[in-house]
Amino acid sequence: MKDAQPRAIYLKDYQQPDYWIDTTALTFELGEESTLVTSTLNFHLNESKTHDSLPPLPLHGTDMELVSVAIDGEVIPADQYQVDKHQLMLQPKSDAFETTIVTRIKPQENTSLEGLYRSSSMYCTQCEAEGFRKITYYLDRPDVMSVFTTTVIADKEKYPVLLSNGNAIKRQELDNGRHMVTWNDPFKKPAYLFALVAGNLEFIEDSFTTMSGREVNLKIFTEAHNITKCDHAMRSLKKAMKWDEEVYGREYDLDMFMIVAVDDFNMGAMENKGLNIFNSSAVLARPDTATDAAFQRIEAVVAHEYFHNWSGNRVTCRDWFQLSLKEGFTVFRDAEFSADMNSRTVKRVEDVNLLRSHQFVEDAGPMAHPIRPDSFIEINNFYTLTIYEKGAEVVRMIHNIVGKEGFRKGSDLYFERHDGQAVTTENFVSAMEDANGVDLTQFQRWYNQAGTPVLDVSDAYDEEKQEYSLTIKQSCPATPGQNTKLPFHIPVEIGLLDGEGEPMPVTPDGKTTTVLDLKDEEQTFVFAGMDERPLPSLLRGFSAPVRLNYDYSREDLVFLMSNDEDGFNRWDSCQRLAIDVLMELVSAIQEGKELVVDTSLINAYGQLLADESLDKAMVAEMLNLPSETYLAEQMDVIDVDAIHQAREFVKQQIAAGLKDQLVDTYKKLRTDKPYQPEAADIAERSLKNTCMAYLTELDDVVGVDLAKAQYESATNMTDTMAAMGCLINASHESAAPAAKMVLAEFAEKWADDNNVMDMWFSSQAGSASTKLETVKALMEHPSYDKKNPNKMRAVVSAFCVRNLVNFHDLSGSGYEFLTDEVIRVDALNPQMAARLINPLTRWKRYDEARKELMQKALKRIQKHELSADIFEVVSKSLA
Repeated sequence: MKDAQPRAIYLKDYQQPDYWIDTTALTFELGEESTLVTSTLNFHLNESKTHDSLPPLPLHGTDMELVSVAIDGEVIPADQYQVDKHQLMLQPKSDAFETTIVTRIKPQENTSLEGLYRSSSMYCTQCEAEGFRKITYYLDRPDVMSVFTTTVIADKEKYPVLLSNGNAIKRQELDNGRHMVTWNDPFKKPAYLFALVAGNLEFIEDSFTTMSGREVNLKIFTEAHNITKCDHAMRSLKKAMKWDEEVYGREYDLDMFMIVAVDDFNMGAMENKGLNIFNSSAVLARPDTATDAAFQRIEAVVAHEYFHNWSGNRVTCRDWFQLSLKEGFTVFRDAEFSADMNSRTVKRVEDVNLLRSHQFVEDAGPMAHPIRPDSFIEINNFYTLTIYEKGAEVVRMIHNIVGKEGFRKGSDLYFERHDGQAVTTENFVSAMEDANGVDLTQFQRWYNQAGTPVLDVSDAYDEEKQEYSLTIKQSCPATPGQNTKLPFHIPVEIGLLDGEGEPMPVTPDGKTTTVLDLKDEEQTFVFAGMDERPLPSLLRGFSAPVRLNYDYSREDLVFLMSNDEDGFNRWDSCQRLAIDVLMELVSAIQEGKELVVDTSLINAYGQLLADESLDKAMVAEMLNLPSETYLAEQMDVIDVDAIHQAREFVKQQIAAGLKDQLVDTYKKLRTDKPYQPEAADIAERSLKNTCMAYLTELDDVVGVDLAKAQYESATNMTDTMAAMGCLINASHESAAPAAKMVLAEFAEKWADDNNVMDMWFSSQAGSASTKLETVKALMEHPSYDKKNPNKMRAVVSAFCVRNLVNFHDLSGSGYEFLTDEVIRVDALNPQMAARLINPLTRWKRYDEARKELMQKALKRIQKHELSADIFEVVSKSLA
């Protein structure tokens, strides 16, 4: 470990700071060898706290050289302050004073990508969560909010564009070819929302007229070679601004909104006030360089960061334990936006797939935590799917409880009460309660209790009384530090179907859907006037993030697939049927029995293909088998080999049984019309390429020929990547020559495009056809950069997270590979190292041989000098 063992920080210990910062004035003198930062801060004593005397002032700071310190214009000698690797301690002499602190930093050596660093030829910042302390000494905590004025000085030829938060208030030419721009942000903000960019950038420009008639200038900046890829992001931004006004009444508040695309970024994007900095993968798109999924992701991420202007910036977090206050709320907002822009049901399916396949895994692992954690060692480790995706599900449940209009009233009250404040999750829930006259006291357990609740549902029908009853029991597995859980308040949306598949009334006023408020460990709900035994449609719309157990037969599931009026539950029934068939095959493999696929699954898929009235995007989703990751969660002891074998066998049997239908559907959907990233066109491409993926599972020329022809004639990256992916993933040797050819052609054509090459890397590393030796060879490719997070995600994470059968090879070579990468990356970029290590943390779920190898790998990492990020993950994993 570096220095002493890191200590945990606890929510219960929160106290306001002894001082507040009224104004922050920063001057950056950017140089090629180093950068000089001068900060002038105006403090005043926090009068809400009791002080016997003026307390000392500890300022956070690390990885910088302290040049000088002055208070009220008087330079402070070195013997009158204390400075170490983590803070500068000053002793004020009055309750209101000004400090001037000069620091020297080296952005070009900053590989952590926190604070101020270099990405390609530009300077940029990332200050969330605690990166600002790598720039200057400061009260780097979200409850300290200040008005920022930033002056940036740099060589004009090398850095003609100088950006920061807010509005530009001064520009000046200086000597020696330098220039200066001063920016002022009139809204108080914490240091984590500070941003600076300097570079030789081009931009596209547009404008948006707000609902009050103000004109907002919109700019997206990028390097010159990427300038033709910004139009979709601009359209997405204007859609988001309009939607936020219409749905939430939120108007943008500055004269300018800017986005900058950078190649080196730990996250997806950052909502810095007025100057959003984006990972280039989340902003750049053209039909020939980005897939449908990328276009949709960009639309969602642009919206997410813009929505933060209110749910995160104007109203921010009091402390980092409240992270889901802004992230969960904003993820819910961007999900609703995407649902309105595209297919609502498909969006819901995609979100739940992510939650079940990855967040449920997190909930069941050693790093499990509530959406508002009680403690942490390193806050960067809590930018998790639990905080974001489960946090959004908790907000969605409130929306379900109070209704659409009630939720708008609650959000209006929340913004009105807390504009310009740093607040807590209780403040958000209180606004929802007060605006709607509801009691959410028990509901708040979702914020404090970790784990995924389990609902066990049974039913009974009294023919004589014509009453149908549902009994629901809730439980929640133990998680680290929480062995027992109190009952949650769980909204369970349900419907009932009669024998003809028609919806039955479930409320006195004849509605066919209702929400059951489950609050006890066990409750029974009775429905009168049932002239026949119904089939329940449970947890419609995935109304709560829970695991649901009900004894559906395969016939029941096929019936729901065909008749349920809830689109999500039709998909879910299809998934449940596939899981049941797949897990039966897994057991057969383990027992050495002959493999036979239940024809009910193949027939059900055939009916989906035959029904041309269905949403094609939904059909594509229903035809996709559950992932190996999700199937692994169905097992007490994960058998990666049996899961992979069973899934491959089912794909081949479906392809063989439905070959003619798949070919026919594919040909009907193959058109030459111009590419549009619109919902209807995306749906057609999705179903077409799903059919092609099945056909290339067959060991004949039909699927391979279709994929080769599509690759050669494709006019957009969606079809190109789909064809290449099908050839790479085909499990038979007849596809190998074509795969090799297209991989070589693709790499030659796109060698100079970082984001496109990331797709090339990822498609190979994540494929079960790719062995570890090939992955290592990819890391020697000229386009691979061992310091770049996107490249690491495209190769290392893709291999370890998606290519399960090869990562978990019984030789242990995959574990050794990941261990070496974690140790290497931790010395450069601890945030990325902590994300890479995740596949090893689930070691207790595997067979004894793999368990021993994975534990050994973690212990090898533990012996090294570790960052706080990795220390926390490893120590909790081995506990």
